[in-house]
Amino acid sequence: MAEMCTYLPISSPFIRFAGRYVDDAFGVAAGWNFFVFEAALVPFEIVACNVIIHFWSDVVPAGGIIAIVIFLYAIINLLAVKWYGETEFWAALGKVLLIIGLIIFTFIAMLGGNPIGDRYGFRYWKNPGSFAELYYTGNLGRFLGFLQCLIQASFTIAGPDYVSMAAGEAENPRVVMPRAYNAVFYRLTAFFVLGSLCVGINVPYDDAELKAAFESSKPGAAASPYVVAMNRLKIGGLPHIVNAMVLASAFSAGNSYVYCASRSLFGLALEGKAPRFFTKCNKQGVPIYCVAVVLLIALLSFLQLSENSAVVLQWFVSLVTASQLINFSVMCFTFLRFYKACAVQGLDRNTLPYKGFLQPYAAYYGLTGTFIMTFVGGYTVFLKGHWDVPTFLFS
Repeated sequence: MAEMCTYLPISSPFIRFAGRYVDDAFGVAAGWNFFVFEAALVPFEIVACNVIIHFWSDVVPAGGIIAIVIFLYAIINLLAVKWYGETEFWAALGKVLLIIGLIIFTFIAMLGGNPIGDRYGFRYWKNPGSFAELYYTGNLGRFLGFLQCLIQASFTIAGPDYVSMAAGEAENPRVVMPRAYNAVFYRLTAFFVLGSLCVGINVPYDDAELKAAFESSKPGAAASPYVVAMNRLKIGGLPHIVNAMVLASAFSAGNSYVYCASRSLFGLALEGKAPRFFTKCNKQGVPIYCVAVVLLIALLSFLQLSENSAVVLQWFVSLVTASQLINFSVMCFTFLRFYKACAVQGLDRNTLPYKGFLQPYAAYYGLTGTFIMTFVGGYTVFLKGHWDVPTFLFS
């Protein structure tokens, strides 16, 4: 994406590049897939907010919390859109401080700096071990446990692509964008990889509180393994602060997805790839019908009133993961056509503002990996005794 965006900085690039370098029909499919995945993330975050809030109290029913969150999203995105950037800036700063704080907490706690003086280090890597068996025993079970983690991890691959969304509005993009893309790699390594490492250090996979959270949808703990660790180490007060910051992160993420989904639908409508009435805006320049459609899709979060929230979260994870992986497959395939076009036109890639490394092999690897993982997601329904219609449909 960095190579294509710095060469041709336009807004909504991966949707429009798909149409430009491959085929218009491919661009339409890519655009609608991107909209579906953005829109499906909104109910995912609303369900997450509900789970996190119930850590404190069950007084407010789930339906009430969901309705309040959707109402707040509607107000922020329809009336107070000028405050959107400001709220997102402070929310993003909160997320960065949260993850840095949790990494520091893990380091201090594992070395014995906790109320019970337990110097646990990497204990849980040996007991119960780092590879849990899933569905089967032995090596097959351990492989399926690893595969389940890989499927969950592929849910988190969105993010680097969002840098591209700003390409059309950035000042001097051919200088600024390469720096932004390089910074993404360092941030992902620091926050995602170290964050995952910390979770594995703090909580064993057979922790009773964590298992109860997912099996019987007990509130709170399912939202944060760090809270489970703090409860075990008898650290008072801190779980409430972490939970509050995680809640702010989830709320802010859902808010930004309402914005991104509505704007991607608006972009599709402007290009004639969605019905024309979606281009209608109010006096503040907000595409009101686009926002309305996204908020209607957000009503799917009420599904959790008849199912427990852990199950509904899993449905949305499956739906979103498939769409994200397809989105990355689209990017890789689009780049391969761009790469071929450069060769055919005699354009030396060394003269481009940014030249991707290991190409075209990295793009082939990305295309193969993301395409295979798209179909692996819901494999569990085909195991004996695991058939489940909603899981099959959402995957």
